[in-house]
Amino acid sequence: MISFCSVSKSFSNGGEWAVQDVSLEIQTGETLVLLGSSGSGKTTLLRLVNRLIKPTSGKILLDGTDVATQNPVQLRRRIGYVFQGIGLFPHYSVAANIEIVPRLLDWPKEKRQKRACELMELVGLPPAEYADRYPDELSGGQQQRVGVARALATDPEYLLMDEPFGALDAITRDSLQQELISLKQRLRKTIVFVTHDIGEALRLGDRIAVMHRGRLEQIGSQDELLNHPKTEFVRSLFEKSSMPNHP
Repeated sequence: MISFCSVSKSFSNGGEWAVQDVSLEIQTGETLVLLGSSGSGKTTLLRLVNRLIKPTSGKILLDGTDVATQNPVQLRRRIGYVFQGIGLFPHYSVAANIEIVPRLLDWPKEKRQKRACELMELVGLPPAEYADRYPDELSGGQQQRVGVARALATDPEYLLMDEPFGALDAITRDSLQQELISLKQRLRKTIVFVTHDIGEALRLGDRIAVMHRGRLEQIGSQDELLNHPKTEFVRSLFEKSSMPNHP
C-alpha cells in the first residue's frame, strides 16, 4: 500500500504550492490514475513516492513505513519507473537496456539474459528479433515497450508511470493501453499512472484521483466521478469529456 498523509510540496519556500495537503491511499494491486492538466501536481505526487523529490510537509508511507527513513537506492529498486521520455541508453542494445538494474545488482549474466528474454516476450518484442537492436532502430511504441520491460526487470512491487504514452500517435497509444491492461491482469502490480487524458484515465484506472492546482479534488471509481462528482471542477471536467466529438 502507498499512503499520502497530508502531503504538501513547494518549490519556492511556500510561495506557491505544487501539491497542497493531499491525503490518499493506493491499495495493493490497484491501478490508481492521477488525472490533471499540466501544473496540477500529479507528477509531483508521483516523484515523491520514490524520493526523487522530498515533501515540504506530510509523509508518504510504503507498506506503513515512511519513505523518508528508507535508503533511496534500495527504495527505488522496489519501484519500477516509466516516463514519457523513455530514457533508453542509445549505445546499449534492447537486451542491455533491460538488464541495467539487474547488472547493478550483480545478477549473474545467465539470470540477467533469461530475465530480459522473458520481459521482451511479455511486452511483445520477440528476443530473437529485438534483443540485439538499438533504440534508434525501434519505433516510439517499441521504445516505450522496452521502457516498461526495463522497469519490470527486478520484479518490483510498485510501478510508477508518468504519462508514458503521451508522445505517441493514437493507434500506438491505444495498443499500449491495451497491453498495459493485459499486463495488469497477469502481474497484479500496484500501479500509479499519471495522465492528462480523461479517456486514458477511464480506461486504465481502478480508481482515479483528480488533481487541480495542487489539490486533490476527488478520488473514486469511474461511476463515482461520472455520476457523483463532489466538486464543480470534477463535474465540469467529466461533462466536457462526454460531449460529442470531444477528444
